[in-house]
Amino acid sequence: MHARTFVPILAATLAAGLATAGQAHAAPAAADTRAQAARVVTYDASASAEFKAAVDRGAAIWNESVDSVELRPAAAGQRANIRILADNGWPRALPTSLGNGTVYIGRQAVNQGYNTVRISAHEIGHILGLPDRKPGPCTSLMSGSSAGVACTNPYPDAAERAEVEDNFGLALTQPATAVRDKALVG
Repeated sequence: MHARTFVPILAATLAAGLATAGQAHAAPAAADTRAQAARVVTYDASASAEFKAAVDRGAAIWNESVDSVELRPAAAGQRANIRILADNGWPRALPTSLGNGTVYIGRQAVNQGYNTVRISAHEIGHILGLPDRKPGPCTSLMSGSSAGVACTNPYPDAAERAEVEDNFGLALTQPATAVRDKALVG
């Protein structure tokens, strides 16, 4: 084989190999950031008294509803991201940063007839970065008490799910300070 024939064949073979190799390496770079592992947020419901099952169900509903964050009970001796307490007041959440804070499952709302699983999922929603959306329909978890005591829907709607996905998608791809600032402003 002459060098003039061999060089173009070799060049074509190398070019094809490099193109194939480039394609193999390009696919992971184009992958969606949500394909990364979910951010794990732990919760401690040991002080939630009679509401423990409702709290666990509220966390499970969020786990069923979103991919970018996973709520898990804290292991014994582990400091949890979220503390969940029962008290005699109105339910409330005191977020300190995205995915961190304290939730109170208040007996006042329960005594008025509000659903405990809806309360739990709603208050956890605040820790996940969602604001109240009052007044609102029963289909909106974050409408909270404005949907009335007959509303037992504990599931976030599509917009609420998307907002949590965005909040925690940012948490996976941006520095913690940017995510914290968004949670405190938004």
